[in-house]
Amino acid sequence: MARTPSLARALLTGVTLLGVLGSLAACDARTSDSAGPGVRGKPRPITPVAGCAKGWTDPSDRSATREPARCAPGAPAPKPLKRRTKVVVSASTLTAEYLAPLRIGVAKGEFSKEKLDVEVKLLPTPDALPLLAKGDVDVQYAAPEAAVLNGIRQGFDIRWVAGNFTPAPGSRSGFWARLRPGETAGGVSLKDRTVGTLIGKGSVITYPMEKVLSAHKADMDSVRFQQLGPAEVLASLKNGGVDAAWLLDPVWRQVDGDAGYAFLGGQPSGEPLGGLLFGPDLLTGDPDAGVAFLRAYIRTVNTYFAGDYKKDKAFLDDLGDVLKTEPDTLAAVPSLRMDWEIRAGTVDRLQKAYATAGVVEGDPLPEDKVVDRSFYAEAVGHKP
Repeated sequence: MARTPSLARALLTGVTLLGVLGSLAACDARTSDSAGPGVRGKPRPITPVAGCAKGWTDPSDRSATREPARCAPGAPAPKPLKRRTKVVVSASTLTAEYLAPLRIGVAKGEFSKEKLDVEVKLLPTPDALPLLAKGDVDVQYAAPEAAVLNGIRQGFDIRWVAGNFTPAPGSRSGFWARLRPGETAGGVSLKDRTVGTLIGKGSVITYPMEKVLSAHKADMDSVRFQQLGPAEVLASLKNGGVDAAWLLDPVWRQVDGDAGYAFLGGQPSGEPLGGLLFGPDLLTGDPDAGVAFLRAYIRTVNTYFAGDYKKDKAFLDDLGDVLKTEPDTLAAVPSLRMDWEIRAGTVDRLQKAYATAGVVEGDPLPEDKVVDRSFYAEAVGHKP
C-alpha cells in the first residue's frame, strides 16, 4: 500500500511551491489594511461578552483536574459579518470525534449565523500545509507539528489559534504495546521495538511518546518508526507488523482488556495538543472573519459539548450522522473534554521533543511566532 509522503519531503514541496509567491505574500501581509490581532499592527479592541464570564482560564494551569473554559449555552452570541464569507477548512479525517465541534457547528448552522459559508475538505496534513500558507485553505484542523514549525521558520504566515480537546478521565487513547511472553505492562522494554504512527517523529504525539519511551528503557533513537495509514495501525499491531502503536478513540477499545496488550500512557490530561491553524487569509486579510469563525466554534462547544455530551441519546444520534459512525461505537468511549484554549509552554515542550527526535531545523521559535490567542480572546471578551 502506498505510504503518505514524508514530512520532510512534503515541507520541501511546500517551500518550492511558495518560492515564487513568498515575497508577494509577505508584502500583502505587511500592507494589509486590517492587520491580524496579535500578529501585526495595532491590537483589536476587546469588549466583554455576555455569558462568557468564565470563558477564559489560566493558561499555565495544566492540572488533570482543570476545568476547561465555558460560556453559557448559546454564547458568545452571533455577530454576523457585513457580507457572506466563504471559509475553507482542511482536515486529515472527517470522522474523528475530536472534529465533532466543527462538523456539528456546520450541521447546526452555527457558522451560518455569522454569515460564514464553511467548506470542509479532506486533505492529508502535509498536503494542506502549503495550501494554508498560500491562502488556498483558510483554516487547517491539525496541530503544531514539526512540519508546521519548520514552515513558519521558512516564512509561512501560520498561527495556532485554538485548541481542540483533552482526554476524559478513563480514556485509554494513547500508546499501546503488544506484550511478549512473560512481559507485563510495568516491565515492557521498548528498546529496538517498532512503533506504528500516522506521521512519525514529526507528530505532536512525539511529546507524550517521549515520556512513555523513557519509562520503558527506550528513547526516540532506539525505536524504529513505521508510518501507517489510519486503517492500518490497529491491524499492524495485531498481526505483529509493529510492536507498539498510538491508538485513538475508539480504536483502543478493540485491545482494551486483552491480556496480550498493555496501555503505557497517553496525552497529558490538561493540555490540548492540536486544534485550529489560521493562514494569512484570516490572520491578516480578514481577521473579522477569523474572530467570527472562532465565535461560532466556541459557541458550538458551549451549546453542545459543555459536559458529558454522550448522555444525550438524541445528540449522540446527530453526532453519529455527521461523523459517519455508529452511535454505539461513539458511546463505547468517554466524552472528550473539548477545549479551545492553548496552554502556556506547550509549543516549547513540543519543540524540545522535536529537537530530541531530530525533526526540526534551527533555534526554537518563541511562542508568539506560533500561537495567537487573541482571536478566541476577542470572541469571548477577555483581555489578557
